[in-house]
Amino acid sequence: MNIDTLIDDVIAIEGDYSNHPADRGGPTRWGVTEAVARSHGYAGDMRYFPQDEAVAIYKRRYWLRPSFDSVNALAPRLAEELFDTGINMGPAIAARFLQRALNALNRNEQDFADIATDGQIGPRTIGALQKFLAKRADGGEAVLLKAVEALQGARYIKLAEQRPANEAFLYGWLSHRIG
Repeated sequence: MNIDTLIDDVIAIEGDYSNHPADRGGPTRWGVTEAVARSHGYAGDMRYFPQDEAVAIYKRRYWLRPSFDSVNALAPRLAEELFDTGINMGPAIAARFLQRALNALNRNEQDFADIATDGQIGPRTIGALQKFLAKRADGGEAVLLKAVEALQGARYIKLAEQRPANEAFLYGWLSHRIG
């Protein structure tokens, strides 16, 4: 999958400026929260946050830094989901979903050794992914994607249960982020 297309898709879903009272992220533009924009050096009003800066943040912080580009080389649909989940929940959470799913699908370490669920995609996670895909062939990526999305969906529901204000977002999260 082309990262520029993925970013365009995210920006289309996230939209322009938002400052929803129930959103803990506060002022947001192009899906980038004020805190993230500030951490990347933007000092202006979020209503005027440039789209090209959002694109650069998405590429650097949510694609390259968490190594979702390495996943993309093996499993593009999975990488797309990790990228989107990373934007919405944080890249480390998305990476942990992948690591947990790989560990649960390794048939009690018959196919490959368990990996740390540390939220960091490195050589061991990529190696486990390679072994899983080789073992499960054509259907492997689709099943792994379902497992990651199941973990993501369960987290969204838990977030809504723990903080009723999040119910304002639950339908959209499930509608746009799962499947």
